[in-house]
Amino acid sequence: MPNVIVQQLPKDPEATRELVRRITDAFVDAYRTPADAVHVWIEEYPANRYAVAGKLVADK
Repeated sequence: MPNVIVQQLPKDPEATRELVRRITDAFVDAYRTPADAVHVWIEEYPANRYAVAGKLVADK
């Protein structure tokens, strides 16, 4: 069973639903795996706990 972990800043729930659907579809198409075998975890981190180029995203 494919396991996918997505780490991201918080997103709109509808956008997250769409992402999960597309990830699942990609595994179904590429690996011919059943959709119910694809597991997707969404880990969201607030902007004050995520940094790019040495700066917190919250400070940009």
